[in-house]
Amino acid sequence: MRTAYHEALDATRLDVVRLGALAADSIRVAVEALERKDAATGARVVAGDDAVDDLRRRVEHACIELIWKQQPVAGELRAIAAMLEIATDLERVGDYAVDIAKNAIKLADVPLRPASVEIDRIGSVAHAMLLDAMKAYTDEDAQLAEQVIENDDEVDKLYKRGVKALQQEMQADPALVRAGTRMLFVLAALERVGDRAQNIAWHTKDMIGA
Repeated sequence: MRTAYHEALDATRLDVVRLGALAADSIRVAVEALERKDAATGARVVAGDDAVDDLRRRVEHACIELIWKQQPVAGELRAIAAMLEIATDLERVGDYAVDIAKNAIKLADVPLRPASVEIDRIGSVAHAMLLDAMKAYTDEDAQLAEQVIENDDEVDKLYKRGVKALQQEMQADPALVRAGTRMLFVLAALERVGDRAQNIAWHTKDMIGA
């Protein structure tokens, strides 16, 4: 009975890892769609959110079953709690990817865009944080999790710098207001991706008791 229980625990853990890969890929592709003015790719990100939502629900259902089928010991309970929390964070990352993709679609035919904001850079940092957070979870690496937590300061710094640059450009040229406003939404979504990656790192540390 315990063997089957641990197999179910391992399978659910693998689903969390898969969910992390889906969410991270969604963020990467959504930013690429924005940078390349590619509405079709943005639409694929939006359509792909159902897979993220379905997998999150599967993880949640499996975690509930793991709790009521057998009373988990302390370490197992920490692992299940982490899976529930991380799955929720990853679903929200998927939602942020959809937000970015929708703005990419709306900006695809807008020829005039702010030039100074570094969407690709903050997107790259946030994406790397998410990948590292999931690696820390998979490897149970407290040191890497701590590094992710510290790296959130870099995302916050880039976010604030990006907002300031956008505001300055929009004030100087009112024709940029439409595109600039949507870029502000994108920056906010990417800053929140960093926050969710940081959350995953904290859940990982709690799981391994670090």
